[in-house]
Amino acid sequence: MLAVRGAGSSAASKLYDLDVAKLAGSQLREAPDGWHAIAPRGGTKHRLWLREPPPSGSSLSVDLPLDRNFDVRLQAAHRFWLALEQRPAGPPPLAQSIASRHRHTLALRAVDGWVKGHSYRDIAQGLFGKPRIPDRGWKTHDLRSRTIRLVQMGLRLMRGGYRDLLRRKRKDMDDTS
Repeated sequence: MLAVRGAGSSAASKLYDLDVAKLAGSQLREAPDGWHAIAPRGGTKHRLWLREPPPSGSSLSVDLPLDRNFDVRLQAAHRFWLALEQRPAGPPPLAQSIASRHRHTLALRAVDGWVKGHSYRDIAQGLFGKPRIPDRGWKTHDLRSRTIRLVQMGLRLMRGGYRDLLRRKRKDMDDTS
């Protein structure tokens, strides 16, 4: 979500076809913390936050606080500008790879089974298919270890770790939580 504000009227603002005051009722709503807008541009829905709606016809300015999410906000602002320029916006800044999305899906399915009281073997059979689970040697099988790791990952997500999906991992931050 980008924090934007009115920056007064200027001739340059007429270049962009975006007037927050003219957004449809479902795309602009008032909340206790300000105004929330959804500006569909360039095949993407850009989410904007405004302390107050700018006057009709005024240009917009993006606020980028220097905090731990600055890089993500900067990329989102750049994508928004590209959409206003009618240029390809590229992938979202927090887009996950297909493999990562698949791993998160498996983790959530695994933790659902674990919460319902199923054994790791039953969970593995549900995730990977019964033919892949051996009758003997289950205790040392790689799918058992993978299932346990998926349940642990699902538990971390369930206990609030899903918020980490909204932030880019930083190399200088400790990942021991």
